[in-house]
Amino acid sequence: MILRQIFSQASPNLLIFIAYILLVLIATLSPFNFTVPDSLSLPELFASFDNTSHFQDTVNNVLLFIPLGFSLASLLQRLKMKTVVQILIATLVSAGLSLTVEFLQVFLPSRMPTPADIMNNSIGGLIGFICFYLWNHQKFANILRRIENSNDIRSNKQILAIFFGYIFLTFLISLFWQSTTNLSNWDTKYPLLIGNELTGNRPWQGYVTEVYIADRAISKNEVAQGLADSSYFNKLGDSLLASYQFNGKCCYKEQTGQLPELLWQGQPADMQVGKGAFLSSSHWLQTATPVASLSKRLSQTSEFTLSTTIATANTEQSGPARIISISGNSVSRNLTLAQEENDLNFRLRTPITGTNGTELELDIPNIFADTNPHHLVITYSRATLQVYVDKLENFYSFNLLNIIPARRKFFYSALTFIPIGVCLAIISLLAKRRLIFSKLLVYGGILIPSVMMEGILVSESGKHFNLKNLLLGILFTAGTMLIVRVRAAQVKIRN
Repeated sequence: MILRQIFSQASPNLLIFIAYILLVLIATLSPFNFTVPDSLSLPELFASFDNTSHFQDTVNNVLLFIPLGFSLASLLQRLKMKTVVQILIATLVSAGLSLTVEFLQVFLPSRMPTPADIMNNSIGGLIGFICFYLWNHQKFANILRRIENSNDIRSNKQILAIFFGYIFLTFLISLFWQSTTNLSNWDTKYPLLIGNELTGNRPWQGYVTEVYIADRAISKNEVAQGLADSSYFNKLGDSLLASYQFNGKCCYKEQTGQLPELLWQGQPADMQVGKGAFLSSSHWLQTATPVASLSKRLSQTSEFTLSTTIATANTEQSGPARIISISGNSVSRNLTLAQEENDLNFRLRTPITGTNGTELELDIPNIFADTNPHHLVITYSRATLQVYVDKLENFYSFNLLNIIPARRKFFYSALTFIPIGVCLAIISLLAKRRLIFSKLLVYGGILIPSVMMEGILVSESGKHFNLKNLLLGILFTAGTMLIVRVRAAQVKIRN
């Protein structure tokens, strides 16, 4: 019935909608070099979706589906159904098309399906739908009438209750941003590797003496003791999850008994007294099975300490060359310690850094300027990564939320505060007949979300207070609210 109405009442808009779907398919599936694997099981199908999505991909996927949502809204406008139902349809259509594209990309060697793309495409479709309603004055006018003539919302108490709901929504969004720096998205199927990737294509040449991993970030005093004597890490008790000592030729059992042993891939290497196991492109170490218990524990605590003593045999290695890695391939990991020429490269998987851990740069310069052994102690807690090299005074600190590039901050602020601004515009329209009350709600609604979000992130994630972030949130909230209010005034004049 709905399809018949669409075909009979909106044929030009339908053609535009179909044309844009074809454009999306061409843009995302060309050059159409489909190949079907000899055997494709359900686990392999799900595994093929385990790919990273870079920041530029996120932006492109949101922008790509905005016209789709816009054209779909123009199709649905003639149907006599509630706006909420239309929004649901627009979201489902966008997600359905995106899921179809991602599924088909499984059979394209030149493409990599990514679950994050489905969410980003859905957001783009929803934004396009909202933009149509702001552009179409008649539809927007109908919504305005419903808001202004609402019989259910008349008293100050009711409007104030809605405002508190608005503040609570902001609180939930703030908690979401705080959670983007935890380790909740770690994959438990990855092994621990020393000297290479699981694929064997990122070899490192050098020596590793020992590896300790604990499920908490140790204190500065404990770091000092660990740097003075590596055996101190064995005193961490239940917090210690991994303790590997590289002496002898084969194989290396984990001393706490919680993780599988490390086995040589290729021929066992010669040992050098004081330097440990020698790794190269022809021999590296890998645990017999995935280190599931370690990955699960760290994903629960969202903290860790990693201690190791390493010495490069080549100061010009790049790739980056993998030294210690918990990963499945060259683009999917939980964490990786690597060498990029003279620099130490660290990759950490969090919701904000992506499945490859490359969305934010974590590089420490000149660690491999010589071939001497260096003792590294790395801790992570509350979005802050600290790297100590040989002595307590020689350390580097990174807060993930502080090092987000400016253009990404701008994009994330837009995604966060534009919807908040739309909600505030609706509240101001509900309260506009109560002049003083309305102004208080508007001023509070503009300031509180930005102040609350910055305050929560500073207190919970340890980031620095950033006035630019605060002003950016205020700008998007106030700007969006003003645009909606101006558009509402224009529509009212026309009618």
